[in-house]
Amino acid sequence: MVDFDVQLLAVLRELADRGSVTAVAEATHRTPSAVSQQLRTLQRQAGVPLVERRGRGVCLTEDGRVLAGLATGVATAVAAVDAAWREHLGGTIGQVDLAIFPSAAELLLPGLLSRMREHPGIELVLVDVDVSEDEFGPLAADHDVVVGHRPDGAPPAGRAGLRTFPLLREPLDVAFPTDHPLAGRRRVAIDDVVGETWIGVPESYPIDRVLTALAAATDTPPSVAFRTIHLPLIENLVAAGHGIALVPRWTSGTRAPGRFHLAELADVRAGRRIDALVRPDRAVRPGVRTVLEALVAEAHDVTA
Repeated sequence: MVDFDVQLLAVLRELADRGSVTAVAEATHRTPSAVSQQLRTLQRQAGVPLVERRGRGVCLTEDGRVLAGLATGVATAVAAVDAAWREHLGGTIGQVDLAIFPSAAELLLPGLLSRMREHPGIELVLVDVDVSEDEFGPLAADHDVVVGHRPDGAPPAGRAGLRTFPLLREPLDVAFPTDHPLAGRRRVAIDDVVGETWIGVPESYPIDRVLTALAAATDTPPSVAFRTIHLPLIENLVAAGHGIALVPRWTSGTRAPGRFHLAELADVRAGRRIDALVRPDRAVRPGVRTVLEALVAEAHDVTA
C-alpha cells in the first residue's frame, strides 16, 4: 500500500490545474523551490515519475495526470467530511467567493443577493470577470463559484475536472435603431440582415459564433464596424444608429424601450448558455451549495 501525503497530492492537483510550478507557488503562497521539493517527495512516494521537463518548465506524465485526477477525489472526500462536521457544529456559515461576468450579473445578481438575505451566516464575496468562454474553467482554481458562458451547442471548454451547474439559456435577438426600416418587425430573417453593419463582440465570445453562422449560411462575411465586450456600449451605438447587433434578450430587454428595437432572428437558433462552474471539493461545502441552489432558483425565475 502506498502511503501518500494528502497535502502533497493537493500540490500535484494544483499543478494539473495551473500548468506551472510558478503558478502553483503563487496560488499556494510557497516558493517555487518548495513546490518542486514537494513534487519530488510525492514522486518518491509514488515510485514512478510524475513530472517531466518541457522547455524551461515541467508538465505531468501520464502517471502524474492519473494521480492528479485521483487527488481530486481525495480532496472531495476530505471536503465532504469537513462540510458534514461544520454543519453538525454550526450550520451554514463562512465565505463564498463568486466570480461572475457583467451581463450575467445584471440578470442574476439582484435576485441572488435578495435570496442570500435568508442566509446571514454566509459572506458572499463578488468578483467581476469578463473573459472568453474557454477561460472561465481555469478561474475555478481561485474562486468557489464561477459563472461563465458558452454558445448554443458548444461543448463546455476548459472545464475538465469541474462540476457544471446549468443555469439558463438566454436567447439572442437582433437590436435595431428605432428608425431602422426593420424596427417594426417581431422577427427578421437572415437575408434581411446580411448586408447590415454590425456592432460585435470579440471573436472568442459566444455571440460572435452566431454572427459566424450567419456568414456561413449566406456566404457573406459580416461587416463589423466595432467590437467590444461592453454590452451597454453596444446598445448605445445601436441606439445612435451606428449599426445593428446581436444582444441577449432579457439582459438588454430592460434597456430597450424607447432606445432600440429587439427582433427575433428566424432560421438560426441563437442563444447563449450560462453555467456555474465549481471544483468538486468546493461543491460539497454547505455555503457553496447554498449559493448554487440560490443561483439555480434565481435563473429559473428569470426564465419563467
